Amino acid sequence: MKPTQISMIAALVALLLFSAVLANRSIASKSSTERTVKGDGFAVLELFTSEGCSSCPPADELLAKIQKEAGNRPVYVLTYHVDYWDRLGWKDSFSNSDYSKRQYQYASKLRAQVYTPQLVVNGKTEFVGSNEAATDYAINSALKGTPTTSLNLQGKIQSGKMALDYQIKGNEDQSELVIAVVQKQAISKVKRGENEGRTLAHAQIVRQLNSFNLETVEKGKVNISIPEDFNSKGWEVIGLLQHPKTRAISAAAKVAF
Repeated sequence: MKPTQISMIAALVALLLFSAVLANRSIASKSSTERTVKGDGFAVLELFTSEGCSSCPPADELLAKIQKEAGNRPVYVLTYHVDYWDRLGWKDSFSNSDYSKRQYQYASKLRAQVYTPQLVVNGKTEFVGSNEAATDYAINSALKGTPTTSLNLQGKIQSGKMALDYQIKGNEDQSELVIAVVQKQAISKVKRGENEGRTLAHAQIVRQLNSFNLETVEKGKVNISIPEDFNSKGWEVIGLLQHPKTRAISAAAKVAF
């Protein structure tokens, strides 16, 4: 092979390598942009999970990552530990039958199966909770929306109770006010079941769920009990406006103390 031919081949290889680098940078940039997309909407991510489920830890990790990267965006992460895995070798200390009931309500309205890890976004769509591409797409779509309702919540803690003042603006009809008391982080060592021997990190664990039929639509007050170890740094309270029949969520907000 002549030197000129070798030089041409080398130049072609270098050009191909350079193009590949640019393509990878473009993909990375796109992913970063997708995570920081701006809009007027909001995204409520409700993950149904269990410590007894071996396919759930990747979904828990993804939701923890999303929560960490959310910043000031209106992205609300809630993880519900269902109780139907408890009879299969390991009782999840965070499990609650109320969360299983909520999942079954979603499955009925969305015509979906009940499984873990299952992620529901804004009460309108569901998919496997460890699917990062689907999760990113759902978040971006929700954030680009134009809500017709807004919710504001103010809270005051007194003797193991919390008084919540709510204010609703916009087009709202027959919605329930759902209040979730959320523990931001926890670590569990699983001794039996599918995750035997694993140490699991949890994020945004729903520890208590309350639902209220609103007596007055525009503003009012409700009261909830809170766990003894509740504090404003390690916990948070998230409110949702949800239609009791369609299960669609029309507004969401964190409680300001």
